[in-house]
Amino acid sequence: VKLVESGGGLVQAGGSLRLSCAASGNTFSINTMGWYRQAPGKQRELVAAITSGGGTTNYADSVKGRFTISRDNAKDTMYLQMNSLKPEDTAVYYCNAREFRWAVRYDYWGQGTQVTVSS
Repeated sequence: VKLVESGGGLVQAGGSLRLSCAASGNTFSINTMGWYRQAPGKQRELVAAITSGGGTTNYADSVKGRFTISRDNAKDTMYLQMNSLKPEDTAVYYCNAREFRWAVRYDYWGQGTQVTVSS
């Protein structure tokens, strides 16, 4: 599975961005997908995740009510709509795809896209 993110950039506080993650390869085997972020000097953290059918989502408390995760399985693409952005949202955002084969978990990662929110 190959993942390619796009949509990052520089935005002022209060603004919006939409990130996209295009998946290719054996995408039929993906169970869940998610967005993680890593700010300088901090550990990578989960921002939002979504199940294969899109029926279940979960969010970090810090982004609830502001970010929305979605996926279009026909296009093998996942999105993260980010509204009301804050300077503390500044980080490199990574797309993740997860599959389970014979009870073994496999994680795939994109190259990351920079999001910078200015105050």
